[in-house]
Amino acid sequence: MDYPELILSISIGIGLAAAVGFRVFLPLLVLSVAGHYNIIPLNESWQWAGSLAAVITLGVATIVEVFGYYIPWVDTILDTIAVPLAAAAGTAVMAATVTDMSPVFTWALAIIAGGGTATFVQGNTTAARLTSTATTGGLANPIFTTVETGTSVVLSILSIVFPFVAVVLVLLIFYFIFKFYKKLQKKRQSTT
Repeated sequence: MDYPELILSISIGIGLAAAVGFRVFLPLLVLSVAGHYNIIPLNESWQWAGSLAAVITLGVATIVEVFGYYIPWVDTILDTIAVPLAAAAGTAVMAATVTDMSPVFTWALAIIAGGGTATFVQGNTTAARLTSTATTGGLANPIFTTVETGTSVVLSILSIVFPFVAVVLVLLIFYFIFKFYKKLQKKRQSTT
């Protein structure tokens, strides 16, 4: 087992899993393209993800998902199905990138780190979108959509090109989410 390569593959998986929390199919497309062009190695049982058919299918799914978020109320519907999809996709990207590890450990890591990261990020973006819809009548949702899509693109590309930078960015995202909730909790306590 090559530990530096294992750490690198886990970093790629965590970065892509967090990106899945912003857009489900976009990071899968980036992973598929990277696998297709042999930019990153895919787990032996996930070689199909680098096929041309997978690239095309994920490309179409990405376009539909991204543009669907710009349609009022469709974005809310997409958010309801995005949480379980993000969990599955986060698990998948982690499982696809982790190489040279026992299948039991690969799947445990994929479910906990990949699925957990994607679900955490997606849950928070869903909450932000619901708040935006409730407070602005959905008028600010296209802005949220653009920021989420841009973040997913940047995080996906960083995960492939500079995986350790992507992990630092994921930690920063977690930190800001934590700080936001601490601030919200303080605000609630001061009003009661």
